[in-house]
Amino acid sequence: MSIKLEIPEVNLKGEDIKTFLATKLFEDGVVSLGKASEIAGYSERTFAEVLLHKGVSPIRYENIKLKEETSNA
Repeated sequence: MSIKLEIPEVNLKGEDIKTFLATKLFEDGVVSLGKASEIAGYSERTFAEVLLHKGVSPIRYENIKLKEETSNA
């Protein structure tokens, strides 16, 4: 069985596609901020600003142990 995927014609530039892909991979936790910024072709700082503009936090909270962090403060 073969699957045929039809993609509607869209007017996107290569940079837009790389940024979209990098954002999605970062958002899904597949890649780090550094790797995502590399994929998109930006510095980490610039890519973090791009993420914020898209409503995506560049900070990954799931790896922070909040109780331990606040007790050590």
